[in-house]
Amino acid sequence: MEDTTPRLTVEAGPQGTRARLLGVWTAAQITAPGVWASLVRALPTVGRDAAWDLTQLQRIDHLGAQALWNHWGRVLPAQLQASPEQRAVLERVARFSVEPPQPQRRTLGQYLLWLGEQIFVLGDHVRDLVALVGQLLLDVIRLVRSPRDGPWRDITGNIYQIGATALPITAMVGFLIGVVLAYLTAQQLRLFGAEAFIVNILGLSLIRELGPVLAAVLIAGRSGSAITAQIGVMRVTEELDAMRVMGIPHGFRLVLPRAIALAIAMPLISLWTTLAALIGGMLSADLVLGITPAYFINNLPRAVQVANLTLAMGKSVVFGALIALVACHFGLRVKPNTESLGRGTTASVVTSITVVILIDALFAVIFKNVGI
Repeated sequence: MEDTTPRLTVEAGPQGTRARLLGVWTAAQITAPGVWASLVRALPTVGRDAAWDLTQLQRIDHLGAQALWNHWGRVLPAQLQASPEQRAVLERVARFSVEPPQPQRRTLGQYLLWLGEQIFVLGDHVRDLVALVGQLLLDVIRLVRSPRDGPWRDITGNIYQIGATALPITAMVGFLIGVVLAYLTAQQLRLFGAEAFIVNILGLSLIRELGPVLAAVLIAGRSGSAITAQIGVMRVTEELDAMRVMGIPHGFRLVLPRAIALAIAMPLISLWTTLAALIGGMLSADLVLGITPAYFINNLPRAVQVANLTLAMGKSVVFGALIALVACHFGLRVKPNTESLGRGTTASVVTSITVVILIDALFAVIFKNVGI
């Protein structure tokens, strides 16, 4: 059976180099696994001034001709042996082939223009977010002055949706994080005979840092994206425009309930996640190091001061309010199309997680002497 694999042979003679093409140079054969890579390596070894012999080709289509045309520098070689049919294919490729665009390097001016554009976009986001925060403070004052007119049903509904429905996933993730952290810590403590200090490490790291941050990241990805999508869909379906026409303020009916709900639910979720992580770490410490749960529970209050728990709950309130503000900010900026809705939801999650990590680092620096 005749070999149909596209290939190239090079012969050096007294009249110069001669390149002979064999096989079937069609799209089905060239794109077979490994074939294109071998041709890419073989073609550059033959100069454009070589003699090219296509008479022994079984078949060639426009894809094979395009590969040769690009290698020849978009000019037919001076020494070319080909059948009339092959020359017709090459001429059609030469007539209709478009030269690939050359990649253009950005100049310094273009980089400066791009940087200026990004600064303006960032300034636009900051301006809208500051306006949103200011409107939220005004809405809180309005709620305090006339609590009977407050959106309490929306607040309680959001607390349930954001808080109660998130308990299973946060507990599972917290438990697994506690197990993993305890196993990794136990391996190092065992080398120094300091197994008892696993209570200090797990208690301080989970209560002060990992519990609140882990819960905030989960809520940002779960509830923050949902808030942005809800408000974004209201933009797409023109519900926000209808609210404006009826005189219903967006901040008081949409932003305020979600900010209050997240500020209330976030500390409770953080405490729940921390407890699940401590339980996972306690069980792992019992299995790996033989530290009983009774010893773990009795020594935990002495190892971790109450100020760490207070700091964690305070951080969680700030995390919740910021996640709600960022989610509402991107939701209100969604344009009435589905593409903008997807981009806004993605940007909301990424920005919320980034803000949570930055605020946590700020808290760690400011309160570095609290509870240590």
